[in-house]
Amino acid sequence: MERPKSLKRISTKAMANKFIREQVAEIKKLVGDEKVILALSGGVDSSVVAALLSRAIGKNLICIHVNHGLLRKGESEQVIKVFRNNFKANLKYVNAENLFLQKLKNVSDPEKKRKVIGKTFIDIFAKEAKKIKNIKFLAQGTIYPDIIESKGVKAHHNVGGLPKNLNFKLVEPVKFLYKDEVRVVGLALGLPKTMVYRQPFPGPGLGVRCTGSITRDRLHALREADYIVRTEIEKLKNVPWQYFCVVPDIKSTGIKNGKRFMGWPCIIRAIDTKDAVTAKYHEIPYKTLYKIRDRIIKEVKGINRVLLDFSNKPVSTIEWE
Repeated sequence: MERPKSLKRISTKAMANKFIREQVAEIKKLVGDEKVILALSGGVDSSVVAALLSRAIGKNLICIHVNHGLLRKGESEQVIKVFRNNFKANLKYVNAENLFLQKLKNVSDPEKKRKVIGKTFIDIFAKEAKKIKNIKFLAQGTIYPDIIESKGVKAHHNVGGLPKNLNFKLVEPVKFLYKDEVRVVGLALGLPKTMVYRQPFPGPGLGVRCTGSITRDRLHALREADYIVRTEIEKLKNVPWQYFCVVPDIKSTGIKNGKRFMGWPCIIRAIDTKDAVTAKYHEIPYKTLYKIRDRIIKEVKGINRVLLDFSNKPVSTIEWE
């Protein structure tokens, strides 16, 4: 599927507004008075699609936000605040953290974890979709690189794989846009900059950064440590392309309040890349690293070491799992 030659690269607010007007008209023509359902993750693409369809069809768009407990700190809260308050969207919030953690108990293999997360998400989404009558359309945040790279729709934009028995027709209003264009459109639609410029985040979320078998306490430690890493790095003038931390399923000896205790390490990772095929370590100033180290050790229960992953890709991948 080729990008239309008439579609010029969207780089300004005026161009984005023109695109929005055209898409709103096309969506109205395609959908009419029917209802559309959307899995709203809070990522850039699904958020832009949600904002665009909200403008086009209002309450006939039903957003389902599934909190699987593997999101970063504050992300679910931001989705609810932005779309319920700012866009007055018809948003269904599903807190499924306990179910996901139950399904992931004692699952340590990375690929098995991905499959569990994907299948559980599909099952929940399908269950919620069946509760809503007369749904004919499914909106997706497919963008042009998805089509180029996969000759179709990537799994994370296809709700982990479209449930065949639901028989939806697809609505993909940004499928011919590149990521930078999606961001310009998102700003023009009124989405907050923090959401539009949300850094890349894997489909399984923190599930692949809480390596090995996931436990609630280690996942909590990871979420808190990740928040500190992001907060401190975002203060820099030169911010990396991607930055996060990993809390692996290993323990070492530490000392706290004069007593020995076993704790997890927290591993900081920051990289720069143009295409994610190769990546280089982004050098973080020592002053920032010291601040991150001190905050994590002081504020995050269960972590007793802070380490730095400064390897490049290849041979190391960006994510740990």
